[in-house]
Amino acid sequence: MCGICGKHSPISPKPVEIYGMLEKIAHRGPDDEGIYIKGPIGLGNRRLSVIDILGGKQPMSNEDEKIWIVNNGEIYNYKQLRQELEQKGHHFRTESDTEVIVHMYEEMGEHCVIKLRGMFAFAIWDDNQQKLVLARDRLGQKPLFYTFDGESFLFASELKALLAESQQARKLDYISLHYYLSLRFIPSPRTMLENFWKLPPAHILIYRDGEIYLERYWNLSFNEKLDQSESVILEELRYKLLESMNTHLVSDVPIGTFLSGGLDSSMIVAMVSQDLKISLPAFTIGVREDSFNESPFAIQVAEHHKSDHIQQCTNSNIFKSLPKMIWHMDEPSDPIAACIYQAANLASHHVKVVLGGDGGDELFAGFDRYRFSGILNTYRLLPYLFRQKWIEPVLNYFPDSFAYKSTTQKMRWIHRLSTYSNPAERYAEATCFFRFSHRDKHHLYSDDLWEQTGGINASDVIMNKFNEADSEDLIDKMLYADYMTRLPEHTLMLTDRMTMAHQLEARSPYLDHELVQFLAAFPSDFKINQGSTKYIFRRLARDYLPEQIVNRDKQGFMLPIAQWFNNKSRNLLDTFLLSSFFVEEGLFKKSTITRLIDEHHNNRVDHHVRLWMLLNLEIWHQIYFQRRTPEEVGDTIQNYL
Repeated sequence: MCGICGKHSPISPKPVEIYGMLEKIAHRGPDDEGIYIKGPIGLGNRRLSVIDILGGKQPMSNEDEKIWIVNNGEIYNYKQLRQELEQKGHHFRTESDTEVIVHMYEEMGEHCVIKLRGMFAFAIWDDNQQKLVLARDRLGQKPLFYTFDGESFLFASELKALLAESQQARKLDYISLHYYLSLRFIPSPRTMLENFWKLPPAHILIYRDGEIYLERYWNLSFNEKLDQSESVILEELRYKLLESMNTHLVSDVPIGTFLSGGLDSSMIVAMVSQDLKISLPAFTIGVREDSFNESPFAIQVAEHHKSDHIQQCTNSNIFKSLPKMIWHMDEPSDPIAACIYQAANLASHHVKVVLGGDGGDELFAGFDRYRFSGILNTYRLLPYLFRQKWIEPVLNYFPDSFAYKSTTQKMRWIHRLSTYSNPAERYAEATCFFRFSHRDKHHLYSDDLWEQTGGINASDVIMNKFNEADSEDLIDKMLYADYMTRLPEHTLMLTDRMTMAHQLEARSPYLDHELVQFLAAFPSDFKINQGSTKYIFRRLARDYLPEQIVNRDKQGFMLPIAQWFNNKSRNLLDTFLLSSFFVEEGLFKKSTITRLIDEHHNNRVDHHVRLWMLLNLEIWHQIYFQRRTPEEVGDTIQNYL
């Protein structure tokens, strides 16, 4: 795992420029630093040494030093590829997985990516063709950003590294702001800043002669389905999961695993321990509030498999950590970031690599929204006027309990979604409900901001992907939309930034692309069956876990932010939100934000996600535009707690 950066310019890059970018991403690679500069190209690397600790220094080249690479990630099939390359006459200087990419490029050019199994974001300088090639893994586990001002092309693992050297002015992208408030993420290729871009997952970028070319090299297909018995599919699934977990264990440094107590992380602990005979230390974050605390379930799993279990209880003091978290993310986010940040901090004191359950819910259809379509269809049988005139006032009358997945919140969610007749639109709006819907933003925005952005419905990002799926099955369409949007742009972004903030490499065995494609071939009733999520996975889990764990409803890794907001943070919200840049500049209506704060503190509506997102946004602006340090903003926050 590493941080990478580089610059291509008509004027030869200076070492100070590359080192300036590397300084901003030093947390991604505390073990080593290296640069390569020749003619118009400069490449830089900060290394977190995991494989070939002594010999894997980057930048790295082929034998005649005409092909140079910097790479962030892990190639899990590198030993197999190395054998194939050696048989073709290639000579290796190291035991590193990165060197395999160099020689694969010699064989196949930029399309060598199709042979790579793993997570990666790399840059290759081809001196023979005077060509810069960037590539990102299929599912977007590793990040890559770039900017081009017409002369100089810069790239880096994080946006802050580009900002360190780019001459581009910092301008807030209002369209990206509009997306963020509804989706909790900024869809590729946009970022929160104008003229700064993300390389989308599963894409190659070629920069040559002042021109940028983008090419998609992989897509997920749900078209072909398995036609086998449940028992056969179950055993194939066991084999595929074990194969992926085994490949994700390759390392020259200690490995552990996150253990939330949910099914996905519990199965990693169980299968690695029971089948691979490897005991990994397991890390759990708990809270005092019972409805959010999964640690008792994590303890049960750890004891069942005799794992070394390390846990920690967190509390509302995380608010002071918010500025540092946002600095690492380069963009605002939602409360899940705080959960991962705490877990990564705990694990980093014991191991250098950690396995996590990212992708399990998309792989097996684990989210509530996948199984609620039947409930929604039943509810929609009630006459529309009856729902609006009689049921909606009753739902608005009951206050929120602020417990996780409260009944009031669920019912309001179902009621709102029932107003959409189109399945694609309904699914796209499913998560916007907990953030800012198109209607909500109309109330929040000033007239000028609405005029700039109101013609775009942010949920179309999800709806369009839903409609692009090569399947007519509703579950397949939902899963495809999530693989293309929420998973890479939100979940994996947070995992990468929050673990790298603590010099920790996170790996996701459920996101091996061959495993993902295998599960896409499952008929949907192997995922959602009689209203139960993760049907086939639960069947498999009975061989590994206590029944109480197998049959648990999904809880989700969340902190009781709603309660913490109510207990001690009114002054914090008033200060940061009512006097924010966005209010002072007339972008947001102060009256709307005041209403959100009042309704939350009066226990009328749980607005904690919306308030958290607005708080994140203001802190992000203070750091990235007002140039305040995370420490300065953290001290200000502490004064109001």
